[in-house]
Amino acid sequence: MKKVILLSLLMIMTSLAFSQGKSDIKSKVILFNGKNLDGWYTFVQNRGRNIDPKNVFTVQDGMIRISGEEWGGITTNEEFENYRLIVEFKWGGKTFAPRLQNARDSGILLHSVGEDGASDGIWMNSIECQLIEGGTGDFIVVGDGSKNFSITSPVAPEKQGSSYVFQPEGELATINRGRINWYGRDPNWKDVIDFRGSQDVEKQVGEWNKVECVVKGDEITIYLNGVLVNHASNVKPSKGRIQIQSEGAEIFFRKVELRPLAMK
Repeated sequence: MKKVILLSLLMIMTSLAFSQGKSDIKSKVILFNGKNLDGWYTFVQNRGRNIDPKNVFTVQDGMIRISGEEWGGITTNEEFENYRLIVEFKWGGKTFAPRLQNARDSGILLHSVGEDGASDGIWMNSIECQLIEGGTGDFIVVGDGSKNFSITSPVAPEKQGSSYVFQPEGELATINRGRINWYGRDPNWKDVIDFRGSQDVEKQVGEWNKVECVVKGDEITIYLNGVLVNHASNVKPSKGRIQIQSEGAEIFFRKVELRPLAMK
């Protein structure tokens, strides 16, 4: 089964690389300039927009530092569609209650639309590329439960708990809430700090990881450290702002870069 999955992933990667190689535009949008958070605004739960007295979101030594001490995120001022988002991140050592001993957690929220704090009073409704130990690359629909926020992916016959698992040759499943896990997520995953599964692509704490979210039309493809880990089609919505979460764990970003894609 593993050989079949790996062969299918290789075929998808080859096809995507060929098509995307033609459509990448040489221009790029530097969403993080290494100096400040120009182009972003902050939103902290129970505080609001650009109110961050605990300095959850700062720039230090050319990196975005998100402390995780309070729940919230940074959000781009602009909306985007049809792009390759390249993000390089590493986990810090600090965690905060109520997730002191839980897996380090954050996320990149794509196609963010609507009101700040519409989801749990913290984030905009969106489609999440999860960043969490053992589960980086999972999709989460951070929606309102309606068909306005949904994704479709090929999935394995068996779920992990209540969640589907991405499998390239699987049957298509559509969700408008919940998650579709990346293909190698450990079935015995536990929400504990420093968790790593047998197939994990993510590097150890303190080492840099590269996440690429390729958004083309109504599709999203996620690569982690050069490996295709998840793919969704019929994504709704198909454009919006980008958010990066603060969710109880210290995390650093040294690159946040967007490369527009040319659409035929």
